[in-house]
Amino acid sequence: MPALTAVARTAEGFLERASDWDRDLAAELAAESGVGPLTDRHWLVLDYMRNTYLVKGDGPTIRTLGKESGVDIKELYQLFPKGPAKLAARIAGIPKPHGCI
Repeated sequence: MPALTAVARTAEGFLERASDWDRDLAAELAAESGVGPLTDRHWLVLDYMRNTYLVKGDGPTIRTLGKESGVDIKELYQLFPKGPAKLAARIAGIPKPHGCI
């Protein structure tokens, strides 16, 4: 897969094509966003985000993420500070979920 500098992104930093994403690119996106090394807990959320997007065509809201991902809202804010759903979506290589500002 292409390096971060080679993929097309929106003005907000989201990938234009979810198919460009892979785990190495996610690690680069996380580092760029100030999220430390990705742990198993990060991957739990990122995999949930991608799977939800691939099935439903949209990423989950923060409420749904906290209820269904296996990571509660408090921990989501620790893993992905300053807007967990939006930041996790960006790192997961999916578009910004509807309802995110």
